[in-house]
Amino acid sequence: MLATASTGRALEIQLELPNVRLGIVEADGVRVASSDGALAQLLDAVCARKRAEFAVESLAEAETTRAVRAMFRAWGIDPSKYRPSSEALLRRVVQGKGLYCVLNIVDIGNVGSIETGWPYGCYDRSGLKPPIVLRHGLPGETYEGIGKRRWHLEGQPVLADTTGPFGSPIRDSTRSMITESAKDVLAIIYAPSDVSEGALEAALARLAGRLSQFAGASAARLSIC
Repeated sequence: MLATASTGRALEIQLELPNVRLGIVEADGVRVASSDGALAQLLDAVCARKRAEFAVESLAEAETTRAVRAMFRAWGIDPSKYRPSSEALLRRVVQGKGLYCVLNIVDIGNVGSIETGWPYGCYDRSGLKPPIVLRHGLPGETYEGIGKRRWHLEGQPVLADTTGPFGSPIRDSTRSMITESAKDVLAIIYAPSDVSEGALEAALARLAGRLSQFAGASAARLSIC
């Protein structure tokens, strides 16, 4: 059975950006592999619900889309130029393009992000050096984005450890990306600050449960900051 606790997380995350709450899951002992049939079916079902609920035109007016865009604007980011990862996923889904099944951890994060409309990030904890902070990127900071060329980070929202930036609610880096060698995972939900405690707790519980069900996580620590 997956062990969970609301306190005592090993990683401290400091917030330097406004209008955001982070939901945090630290999962231990995961098995990273290609998604099995049950997880692929769950992803397909969630995508089908969203295609029935939204068209591309109506997605922009959805409550969660507007809330995440407002969060980005509070950070000084134009969400039409730098699209939140959750909105990018949802746009692809409602356009009928579908999503590729990648690895189970990545797909678990995608399921949650599509369900809630909030950006999710999943990171290999082994290479992270706390403390961790959510802040604006500094002049000259860059990283290699997953599937993209080098991304210039000045003024962008980034998660950074003592080595430098490794993640973002826009696009994550190759430094902390999930691979089949990952054993311990840090999963982050980037939620607007006006999201209720109960809604964020429920999303965290689903995320932790799926990390146990589909990736064999032996324990998880859940927290909100």
